[in-house]
Amino acid sequence: MNANTFLKGRGAQQNTNNKFSEYSYETRDDFLEFCHLEGESADANKTQYLPIFPKTIVNKVTSPDVGMSYSMNMYQGCEHGCIYCYARNAHEFWGYSAGLDFERKILVKHDAPKLLEAKLKSKSWKAATIVMSGNTDCYQPAEREFELTRKCLEVFLKYRHPVGIITKNALILRDLDILKELNAHNLIGVNISVTSLSEETRRIVESRTTTIKKRLETIKVLSENGIPVNAMLAPIIPGINSHEILNLARQVSEHGALSMAFTIVRLNGAIGEIFTDWIKKTLPDKADKVLHQIQECHGGNLNDTRFGMRIKGEGIIATQIHDMIRLAKMKYFKDKKFPKLNTSMHDVYKDGQLKLF
Repeated sequence: MNANTFLKGRGAQQNTNNKFSEYSYETRDDFLEFCHLEGESADANKTQYLPIFPKTIVNKVTSPDVGMSYSMNMYQGCEHGCIYCYARNAHEFWGYSAGLDFERKILVKHDAPKLLEAKLKSKSWKAATIVMSGNTDCYQPAEREFELTRKCLEVFLKYRHPVGIITKNALILRDLDILKELNAHNLIGVNISVTSLSEETRRIVESRTTTIKKRLETIKVLSENGIPVNAMLAPIIPGINSHEILNLARQVSEHGALSMAFTIVRLNGAIGEIFTDWIKKTLPDKADKVLHQIQECHGGNLNDTRFGMRIKGEGIIATQIHDMIRLAKMKYFKDKKFPKLNTSMHDVYKDGQLKLF
């Protein structure tokens, strides 16, 4: 692809090589460049939905950095196209690139509701919060067509099992009816990601996501219906949204969020190359400054693999971010608390209905 070509409507601007594959993407990029120079349309930029059929859907989370024990993902890959997304690397395990393939080849797990039900009915399963979107957004555009998230929520309600959701899409309000039923039993907690108050920043960093206005409105609607919301100010990217922390915290709090969390961006695996390519094309005047500040947070690297440090960062810039977060929590969340979800009901609903005694 020509260095001056910018692919509108996408985050990544290239397909990086898959480290698990013997094949290279260089030939395809050469072909795209040829078509561009010749004025031909080589790529319609359309999203493909590809069915896959895994044997299980609930994953044990072993990382001590992540505040969840179990996760599940109905979709692999994400059309939102957030340029910083750590989940991009997982696409390589399926034989695709972490770059444009991650945004344009969405793997759909049609059996997700059936697999979830089998898990919750298992005699060996002990209720613990399962978080939807541990990897990719469960309310990404594919959900409008397949409704797998809604069907899984129905399973959680049937078995009175606690569930968490992480999303940045207002589509979650479509399922307000089920969320309210879950919340009546203290079985639901929602995490809404809000990374900037600037639409200009949102459009270039998270290209196909819900607008900031709609995200804040989503927090407000959920909160007004008593559904607990945690705001994810993540990731904080030095030089791009780090100056917004206090204003972000104030806005999400005023719209009803009960708590807030954050991470400092880390560009693991192929993300370093993808992000570097993107920022040099999108924000060329700021590119070097932003990249150097990210490196400052990770001992001179764009990534840090150390548990306990990789999402927190270290150094002067990371310390400044941590100080600002502490101030924001004291100022806007002092008397708020996110509730612990209920795990006590599931045992008597394991057969899909209240057991008779």
